[in-house]
Amino acid sequence: MVHAKKILVAIDDSLYSRQAVDYAVRMKTLIPGLGFTLLYIQPPVSQFLVDEAKRSGQAQAELNRAAVRNAEAARGLLAKYKDLMVRAGVLDAEIDLLTLPRHLGLAKDILDQAESGLFDAVLLGRRGISSMQQMFMGSVSAHLVENSAVIPVWLVDGAVSSKQVLAAVDGSESALRAVDHLAFMLSGNSEVRIRFFHVAPRLRDFCEINFAQKPAEGLEALIAQGDQRCMDDFFSAALAKLRSAGFQEKQIETQTAATLFSVGEAILNAARDGGFGTLVMGRRGMNQSFFGGKVSYYVSQKLSDAALWLVP
Repeated sequence: MVHAKKILVAIDDSLYSRQAVDYAVRMKTLIPGLGFTLLYIQPPVSQFLVDEAKRSGQAQAELNRAAVRNAEAARGLLAKYKDLMVRAGVLDAEIDLLTLPRHLGLAKDILDQAESGLFDAVLLGRRGISSMQQMFMGSVSAHLVENSAVIPVWLVDGAVSSKQVLAAVDGSESALRAVDHLAFMLSGNSEVRIRFFHVAPRLRDFCEINFAQKPAEGLEALIAQGDQRCMDDFFSAALAKLRSAGFQEKQIETQTAATLFSVGEAILNAARDGGFGTLVMGRRGMNQSFFGGKVSYYVSQKLSDAALWLVP
């Protein structure tokens, strides 16, 4: 079945994957016609057994049996998750199942499937562990976020109940691509509320040098003026994207905040205090520095009871 929008959902046998699947079902209520492919990368077979199979027929037979057991277990796990989704209201025809032996590593294998299948996003639990697989967080999800050059990565941590979306923006091209992804995925939806959240930068966000008081005040003022001009242009472009995707003015709001804390902490606090279930942000920031790397990594590490869409 051909879908206008489709997501690759990478799973294992953990609670965190169950939460990711629950989030996928919730997104289905916001994105009509959304299709899913559930992907399970099978655990590796013992390298010793692989080497022995080259010399021994008995070892080759055992290797074949291990491969069959892995495939059967994978199909059973995928069927369980599909059944959960169908019982939650997703149509059977909207869910494809795929399992593959591990080839180049969990993250690389997932990313290869996402790129070759032209998926709109990869969805997985921020953390996850099974009896024979590594933890997703710090391994798979971190590598996916770092190495996905085109496809957005959606990370889920905990139970997500709110349908409201917080888009953390900094005026960069990456942030505008994040808005474009958001507009495309949720186009025409009349239920969701979107808030653009911007943290006004300060001198320390650009330079760690301890300037004398008067020069610092002058630099702070210049940074504030430049940021205001940048964000005025950004919000104009971002709003245009949302309007063209069918969003109404009443669904969109903007907020700019100053913070004594880190930018990442301010984003998470705004999401929690505002009751937002989904955070959207670009992976890189202005000049690949302001929202880039440090902030997106912090948010992905500290995320709780929410989903994070990271857009390259």
